[in-house]
Amino acid sequence: MKVPPEGLPLAAEFPAAHREQWQQLVQGVLRKSGAQPEDGAAAEQALSTTLPDGLRARPLYTAEDTAAEPGLPGFPPFVRGGRPQGSAATGWDVRQRHNDPDRARTNEAVLADLEHGVSSLWLELGGDGLPVAALSEALTGVYLDLAAVTLDAGPEFADAAQRLFKLYEERAVSPASAAGNLGADPLGLQARTGDTDRTDTLLAAAVELAARCTAEYPQLRALTVDALPYHEAGASPAQELGCSLATGVAYLRALTAAGLSVDAALGQLEFRYAADADQFLTIAKFRAARRLWARVAEVSGASPEASAQRQHAVTSQVMMTARDPWVNMLRTTVACLAAGVGGADAVTVLPFDSALGLPDAFARRIARNTQSVLLEESHLARVIDPAGGSWYVEQLSEELAQAGWAWFQEIERAGGQQAALAAGLVGERIAATWAERSVKLAKRREPVTGVSEFPHLDEQPLVREPAPAGLGGGLPRVRRAEAYEALRDRSDAVLAATGERPKLFLASIGTAAAHTARTTFAANLFQAGGIATVAAEGTDPAAFAAAFRESGATVACLCSSDALYGEHAASIAGALKAAGARRVLLAGRLGEVPAGVDEFIFAGGDAVAVLGSLLDQITGADGADENADDTEVAR
Repeated sequence: MKVPPEGLPLAAEFPAAHREQWQQLVQGVLRKSGAQPEDGAAAEQALSTTLPDGLRARPLYTAEDTAAEPGLPGFPPFVRGGRPQGSAATGWDVRQRHNDPDRARTNEAVLADLEHGVSSLWLELGGDGLPVAALSEALTGVYLDLAAVTLDAGPEFADAAQRLFKLYEERAVSPASAAGNLGADPLGLQARTGDTDRTDTLLAAAVELAARCTAEYPQLRALTVDALPYHEAGASPAQELGCSLATGVAYLRALTAAGLSVDAALGQLEFRYAADADQFLTIAKFRAARRLWARVAEVSGASPEASAQRQHAVTSQVMMTARDPWVNMLRTTVACLAAGVGGADAVTVLPFDSALGLPDAFARRIARNTQSVLLEESHLARVIDPAGGSWYVEQLSEELAQAGWAWFQEIERAGGQQAALAAGLVGERIAATWAERSVKLAKRREPVTGVSEFPHLDEQPLVREPAPAGLGGGLPRVRRAEAYEALRDRSDAVLAATGERPKLFLASIGTAAAHTARTTFAANLFQAGGIATVAAEGTDPAAFAAAFRESGATVACLCSSDALYGEHAASIAGALKAAGARRVLLAGRLGEVPAGVDEFIFAGGDAVAVLGSLLDQITGADGADENADDTEVAR
């Protein structure tokens, strides 16, 4: 009997390929495109992509790009999953969030979710939201021995926990069947509110709850290590990891100091991370988080069985848009897929209209069905660690873990998460990260579909009932689209007041073949700020001047090829100025500014600054129209 080889040498008949050969080919292609890389390594570097936290995604990964050993699913360091079977046995926990302050509507939505595929509930209580006292009514008809409940009651978590305990007793729920999380997170509250006075008191209350859960409720956890306050303030993935790690260590110290064993203390923590539409960074973040926490558990003396991190993924609020919100369905689908592939134990998909207020029934249905399709139709959970073995994902997970660990160490050197928050270290570092990202957003190097790219000015706005404001006073809450949406809000105000949006005249010089690319670019850019465009085509300065007067615009932009700019830009710009144009832009970036042109607009420029100044000028907010009559200002 012939013994088959251990491996299948598919490339055995071909000559061996080397990275240097590939680099030389890339170098040749780049030279043909006009770039002049010094060597093959420089050519490869030119195709690399800059990622947050100083990381870079290279264009090619091979078996030579080794990372630390990821282990096996369900075994330390848990990179490949916290359970031996991954999610293959039952899939991940489909967890839906509810934050409607109306107790009857909340109960109706809860029952609808549980009937249509949701397996656990996440209830936001207290403050302007659902009253803690209404917990029983919100959970009317819910089988608490089957559906896990996660509470999020802010500083009222102890009261909410006691009410949940009472519900268990009243409904004769076996302590062994009660599952979920009581949501105590004193450091998360400090991050959200900036209040440093109550942290120690709240932490003591959280420790008491953890002791009771350990003694009476084996499947109920008391504390949540919520990384969302950092993510929603603009933190990078490594900063989110480092802050969560420092918070988890602080809770671990408090729990063990109160007499809990290390294993018992670990069993009282659940980590909550954001999942966004950058699928590979999201996958790597969840894998890296488990590696880092496994290291903490190892040095704390925990058993391997207790060292796996329990993870709750929530689709990012930062990526959600209020404009063209339908695109959010695509964003949350990618984020949900990435969280599942990354090995999250529970996943919450935010409804596509969550940036507008309280979601309606349709939005909640789409949110839960997103998970149902991935689980039941795409069978995503039937594969253990789908990303495992990808040289890129393994390397990215390792590099992100190292960056997160470095930030965690810096926080620890500052005295731990509580001290770092109080001293402003965390807030300052995250603010710097967000400021850097804001520049990329303003320059559209990080496009936001439907907002900064491909905006739809005639979209019918969705109107939702306002959601509870939530806790504030500490770290801010940011969204990628907010600068552009503020510009669109200004445009809407002009539309409501005058019946027309701010408008701009596009002088498309030459034939469609010559000007279409830049006309499309310019129209897309201006509409991202809520500025409607009126276009005319040709080469005759007088015809452009007449069309400009007829358009009612006060600002114009030239669009064409560089060659035609040389022939016609100065004469057409002069004619537009003579026709009353207060400002003439040019789409492109020439060596010299043609006469009559005030400014270039180009890919990579600060779109937010340009659009803001244009709105000021068009609407008279910059004082240019102080002496104009009412008709001129309205126009």
